[in-house]
Amino acid sequence: MPAAPNFPPAPDAVKPVRALLSVSDKTGLVEAAKILSEMGVELVSTGGTKAAIAAAGLPVKDVADLTGFPEMMDGRVKTLHPVVHGGLLGVRDAADHAQAMAEHGIGPIDIVYVTLYPFEQTVAGGGDFAACVENIDIGGPAMIRSAAKNHGYVAVCTERADLEEVISALKADGSTSLALRKALAARAYARTAAYDAAISQWFAKELAEEAPRRRAFAGELVQTMRYGENPHQAAAFYRDGSNRPGVASATQLQGKALSYNNIADTDAAIELVAEFDPAASAAVTIIKHANPCGVALGADLTEAYRRALQCDPVSAFGGIVAVNRRLDAAAAREIVKVFTEVVVAPEADEEAIAVFKKKKDLRLLITGGLPDPKAAGVTWRQVAGGFLVQGRDTAHITAADLKIVTKRQPTEAELRDMLFAFTVAKHVKSNAIVYAKGGQTAGIGAGQMNRKDSARIAAIRAAEAAEAAGLPESLAKGSACASDAFFPFADGLIQAAEAGATAVIQPGGSIRDEEVIAAADAAGLTMAFTGVRVFRH
Repeated sequence: MPAAPNFPPAPDAVKPVRALLSVSDKTGLVEAAKILSEMGVELVSTGGTKAAIAAAGLPVKDVADLTGFPEMMDGRVKTLHPVVHGGLLGVRDAADHAQAMAEHGIGPIDIVYVTLYPFEQTVAGGGDFAACVENIDIGGPAMIRSAAKNHGYVAVCTERADLEEVISALKADGSTSLALRKALAARAYARTAAYDAAISQWFAKELAEEAPRRRAFAGELVQTMRYGENPHQAAAFYRDGSNRPGVASATQLQGKALSYNNIADTDAAIELVAEFDPAASAAVTIIKHANPCGVALGADLTEAYRRALQCDPVSAFGGIVAVNRRLDAAAAREIVKVFTEVVVAPEADEEAIAVFKKKKDLRLLITGGLPDPKAAGVTWRQVAGGFLVQGRDTAHITAADLKIVTKRQPTEAELRDMLFAFTVAKHVKSNAIVYAKGGQTAGIGAGQMNRKDSARIAAIRAAEAAEAAGLPESLAKGSACASDAFFPFADGLIQAAEAGATAVIQPGGSIRDEEVIAAADAAGLTMAFTGVRVFRH
């Protein structure tokens, strides 16, 4: 490990003499180059970047003029040269560095502006293996890292906003400050880290490595939050570049900034509503604290919303609403009758948008589409000293997947209710019990330490909802009951039967399955095993 040399302190102010520009994204390039040139900064560049600057009539040197070597190997080798990296890494006030630079004809480079080859965009655009590999930048990250290491003298810019910040500093007093150069260096290392993370994740996927030896995740700041889950916690929101339709890619049309909890709950709402094909039925989910408190299908969004709200109107107050179709004015007028934090939709009519404008604090998000519930992906969560990574839960159960284990076979209506209930249960915190009937949740029990309590709570919700609606009996009467994992004992199933369920859907696989099946038969229930557990912790 190299020891830290005894360098002189870095100067606070550096007046730039030379800038090296090499960018794949040429937005604003000529304008920035013109300003630098007018300030007396010598421009050095490569390939297409140089051509664009020269075409604007600005004086610019080719990197080859400095190195004495032409660009070669299809552009793979152009900046990887001691003259370039010596100009970036040389500590100008260190006598031996200055001597080496003089002896070898190495001139200092004071500003580096590099935007990397569009690897992430190539992957997102469906590029083949060879195209993705060719868009792995080598010289760019090397220059960025060199310049960032020598931030005592070099201002490194990895995006247009960085260069604009440097230009503003030069316009103010003709130099860059040490504080600015340090901040730019930190951003630069974060950019190369994110770039390498994207490459490593893509490579692991291409090689079908489910558990690569090292795993990295990266993101780009979307917004800082006023606080996290609680006011004493700092928080920020990042976009990971996956472009999955949802809260990270949504456009907010109105309302105040989303909170940490708003974002988490909105994500849960979108992912659940996306389970229901908009071509088959309108669907609405109402989420509170990341759990659904009402989910329903309907002929249109208005009907679906009313049915979802009926399940638990108390919990829906201050909740998140997601819809799976273009939001229309009729549904919008219905939704705004109840205090709601966020409404999210794939798109919205202008008339619907106008309805929301009257509720200035209500956030309206447009996602442009729905996430694919069957698309593979990874999720991760931190634990002390590390993090857990797993594949996204893409379980999708059809009638053909079910094993009917009771004497009584389900009716067609019960089959539909079982599948609907199990789909919702997949998005409820474990232990989860969901009662559903006719494409409507009747009662939801979430997050309990035992399944019997979840079943009891779901039954209470169903009874209370019926009472609030003035109905003569619980919404759970004649419902299907879904459990996210097997019933370890018959007591949870008996609880469901007492609540009024006539059908049960569960994964099966308990050592007491026979006991549970016998209890179902004794109660006259029909029961299906899915063979798939959908825990959500």
